[in-house]
Amino acid sequence: MFMVRLKFASISHNFSTVAAKHRRVPSKYKSLAIGKAQQAITDYLHTTRSLSYTHAEQIASNASVSIRNLILKLDFSVPTFSKSLRKHLSYHPINEFEFFFESIGIDYSEVSEFLPEKKFFFSEDRTVLDAAFALSGFGFPWNKLGKLYKEERLVFVQRPGEIESRLLKFKDIGFSTVAVIGTCLAIPRTLCGGGELGSEIRCLFVKLKRLFDEFDSHHLFEENVDSWLAVSRKIRIFYDLGCENEEMWELMCRNKSLFLEYSEEALMNKAGYFCRFGVSKEDAALLILRNPAIMNFDLEKPVISVTGMLKHFGLRQDEVDAVAQKYPYVFGRNQLKNLPYVLRAIDLHERIFDILKNGNHHLLASYTLMDPDEDLEREYQEGLEELQNSRTKRHNIQKLDFLHEIGFGENGITMKVLQHVHGTAVELHDRFQILLNSGIIFSKICMLIRSAPKILNQKPHSIQDKLRFLCGEMGDSLDYLEVFPAYLCFDLENRISPRFRFHKWLVEKGFSEKSYSIASIVATSEKAFIARLYGIHPAIPKHWFERFSSRKTRDTVS
Repeated sequence: MFMVRLKFASISHNFSTVAAKHRRVPSKYKSLAIGKAQQAITDYLHTTRSLSYTHAEQIASNASVSIRNLILKLDFSVPTFSKSLRKHLSYHPINEFEFFFESIGIDYSEVSEFLPEKKFFFSEDRTVLDAAFALSGFGFPWNKLGKLYKEERLVFVQRPGEIESRLLKFKDIGFSTVAVIGTCLAIPRTLCGGGELGSEIRCLFVKLKRLFDEFDSHHLFEENVDSWLAVSRKIRIFYDLGCENEEMWELMCRNKSLFLEYSEEALMNKAGYFCRFGVSKEDAALLILRNPAIMNFDLEKPVISVTGMLKHFGLRQDEVDAVAQKYPYVFGRNQLKNLPYVLRAIDLHERIFDILKNGNHHLLASYTLMDPDEDLEREYQEGLEELQNSRTKRHNIQKLDFLHEIGFGENGITMKVLQHVHGTAVELHDRFQILLNSGIIFSKICMLIRSAPKILNQKPHSIQDKLRFLCGEMGDSLDYLEVFPAYLCFDLENRISPRFRFHKWLVEKGFSEKSYSIASIVATSEKAFIARLYGIHPAIPKHWFERFSSRKTRDTVS
């Protein structure tokens, strides 16, 4: 039997190999095959689907993966390949939207997310295609339209006349064609809407015109789309942080070096750093614009002592001692890149940010460790050494990095917390974000994690359901988690919900005059819980098991 299976597997493998070789295009003919396939698709879209030759060619020449997939469906032979392509397309029409979306610059792996449901031909819905034609006709690079589509699909539901009219209005303000294109690609919402939004967009273009005039665009920018797009994307960073702040526009006019000397990534990183202080986006942007020297500060690599850094910012010793007593898990060493979250973990972020924005931003660059051994904690170092030698070193180090990122310092408490949290660093981050998005302030989440680390082991949907149950059916507030953080560690359907509903039923029916706390209802062991019920009345446990106990649905509760 084994030999038969082996022989069958061998035949199957050989057949597959032969088939694969038969369809594989020899390297020396790949360019030829691609060219013929592109020409065949161009002819198909132009002749059969009635697209203009120019647009048909743009789609065919910018859909490389779709072209390759088409080629792989056919046997290759130099003399017959063109004929085979035409014959194949006659009997096997392509999904025209698939070729289109790839051609406008959307990665092929994402194309399926944008395909219209149960539509394959442009004739079934030309809306997106016609919008693309209007944009292309104005001068938008065809393979960059995907950027617009992914960020602002509303652009592509407008009539061509609407799009053209809006673009011409931007030119009337004084922009060149390439400036309009670059700006619209960087800020796609500029191509949307009328009414109040239309007024806002016009106001934006007026401000941009003034800004670009200050930059002396004819000398500082090359007159091409990519150049305008690059600068406009940098401006958008600050536009997104505070588009209505007049001081911000004035500062941008005076600080053109920010947009000419620094990359978009560098500007985004700095803006993101100060946004992590939990202050308003406008304040984060204004700090950079008022103090452009910040762009040269290294806010990533330096190692800090939390104690030393707080003193560096002007806290007295008694203040540092009070913070250390309340938030011991934050102290020790950390990295400067984590400082915003360290300060949020001890509720000092607003105070320190005010110090920075009031002329003391240089404190971020002037701090240094007092000595090589400052704030080194032996228990942490021993734990780190164990991690370095463990089989799951990378996984655990990533989890440890996550804890440092949210403010936990290099100390023994952090190492103890690490032992109880499970999941990847990404999963831990997502669970933390759920708690933050629910309305629990940053410092309190860190305190909850310190008290009950296993709350980070719960799935995001589970955390959300428990919080809704706590605030909804239980009628309590999120503040109760400070009293009983382990609440989030218990199973909602099999523990929290049935026990709470049974307790509520007992009170409503008059069987129990005592109202127990949530912690007492949920955290009591099963044995003690049943004993409590028996103490109320010997028949009560039977009622619990029959009507309320684990895995009963809500419909069974009356």
